[in-house]
Amino acid sequence: MIRDIQLRVSPKEAATAELYTKAAARKAGINTNQITHVRILKRSVDARQRTIWINLNVRLYINEEATDDVVPVFEYPDVHEGKQVVIVGAGPAGLFAALRCIEKGLKPIVLERGKKVAERKRDIAVLNRSHVVDPDSNYGFGEGGAGTFSDGKLYTRSVKRGNVKRILEVLCFHGATTDILIDAHPHIGTDKLPAVITNIRATIENAGGKVYFSSKVTGLILEDNTVKGVRTHDGNEYMGPVILATGHSARDVYRFLDQSQVLLESKTFAMGVRVEHPQELINQIQYHSPKGRGDYLPAASYALTAQVSERGVYSFCMCPGGFIVPSATSPGEVVVNGMSPSLRNSRWANSGIVVEVRPEDIGSDSEPLKGLDYQENLEKEAFESGGQTQVAPAQRLDDFVQNRHSKSLPSSSYVPGLLSSPLHEWLPKSIRYRLQQGFRQFDNKTRGFLTNEALIAGVESRTSSPVRIPRNRETFEHVSIKNLYPCGEGSGYAGGIVSSAMDGENAAEALAARMG
Repeated sequence: MIRDIQLRVSPKEAATAELYTKAAARKAGINTNQITHVRILKRSVDARQRTIWINLNVRLYINEEATDDVVPVFEYPDVHEGKQVVIVGAGPAGLFAALRCIEKGLKPIVLERGKKVAERKRDIAVLNRSHVVDPDSNYGFGEGGAGTFSDGKLYTRSVKRGNVKRILEVLCFHGATTDILIDAHPHIGTDKLPAVITNIRATIENAGGKVYFSSKVTGLILEDNTVKGVRTHDGNEYMGPVILATGHSARDVYRFLDQSQVLLESKTFAMGVRVEHPQELINQIQYHSPKGRGDYLPAASYALTAQVSERGVYSFCMCPGGFIVPSATSPGEVVVNGMSPSLRNSRWANSGIVVEVRPEDIGSDSEPLKGLDYQENLEKEAFESGGQTQVAPAQRLDDFVQNRHSKSLPSSSYVPGLLSSPLHEWLPKSIRYRLQQGFRQFDNKTRGFLTNEALIAGVESRTSSPVRIPRNRETFEHVSIKNLYPCGEGSGYAGGIVSSAMDGENAAEALAARMG
């Protein structure tokens, strides 16, 4: 017999198979020796009260063996002779679009401006050590996209976009731990994700698809408002309908689309700073204990929101046990982001704290690229304030809220280094004021959050795209250009690894349906 039950157990019980098996037997009213196997289906931490509980959904196999597979086997047919589809970008949207094309019998040609994972690692090491930004190989560009070296968090609220479980299963099939199928907030880790991405590329190539690196697309081949293919920086042309999955940092793509009279729209985005606390402090706050997380709880995280002057202020990409990383994609700018390794075992916790920016706030209602300029100008300001290197301008958190200069800074995970800077003076007033009030509101909800043990670093500017490439809701095709299928974060319709992957799959399915 197979029976699913829900348990509410202590952290120690949740971490010990023998203990949660006994708890499951008690709940089911059977003897422990009747249980031949216990499979955890879902796991979440309930830290709302002083006593911390772990919620477990478990499947009991009672007097029978577990024969069902945790991860299904995905079949990818040979598409060497299939119809060709051009996919621009090898991030989550592009890679999952390629896999779905293969399942539909289409041959994907994936063009990635950046390099393979192994080569990206070397360029990122140079960026951290020597502050040299390769505009095509960095934390944002290259195999796997921004997510490869920027954490690998898989939580999404976009459950209506597609089958979240399927995306997670595909990742597990390619080497991710099956814990991502269980945890309420799944996470692969920046140390584990590169191998998964490499395995996905192998699947694409083994099935007959092609993946070309250092192949920056510089223009569409258009005839009568129909895309026939793309042209790359080296003069090569690749023909076929185009799935555009370039990510939200590819500003040059938006600009050549605009020059080609491809309709674009401005949209709401967000900008701010990255805040960093000692992880132990966040553990103490979130777990309501001076002892922190103890032996069995994970590094604590948080999700905070506020409303200030009719704009949202919220935490973004929270990285417990993580690092702040330099995420500029061009020389002359400073951009910060966060990541966590799989164990989330660094001494710091960081998160983007950002302010909603609407088109009317910057006059971009009729100028869709004005948001890009706004981002870029603030990133250049951060570069100047940080000393014209990848050193990031920073300030102690309470000093920022109180409009005080910081005479010193606490230790930080940010490898290129920090320079004390009065962010309260040079951040745009609309962002600065809302951040300050937002931090005060956060401290009312989460006592101890507003402290000079924490710092802020600037700028966190790549939360989402300020531009949307409008498409038909049913067909995923651009509203006025045929054979162009924008998807993922760069399209303005998705955010994060899972929602981008689902968006890529949906675009591939729509294209396959049109091609018959």
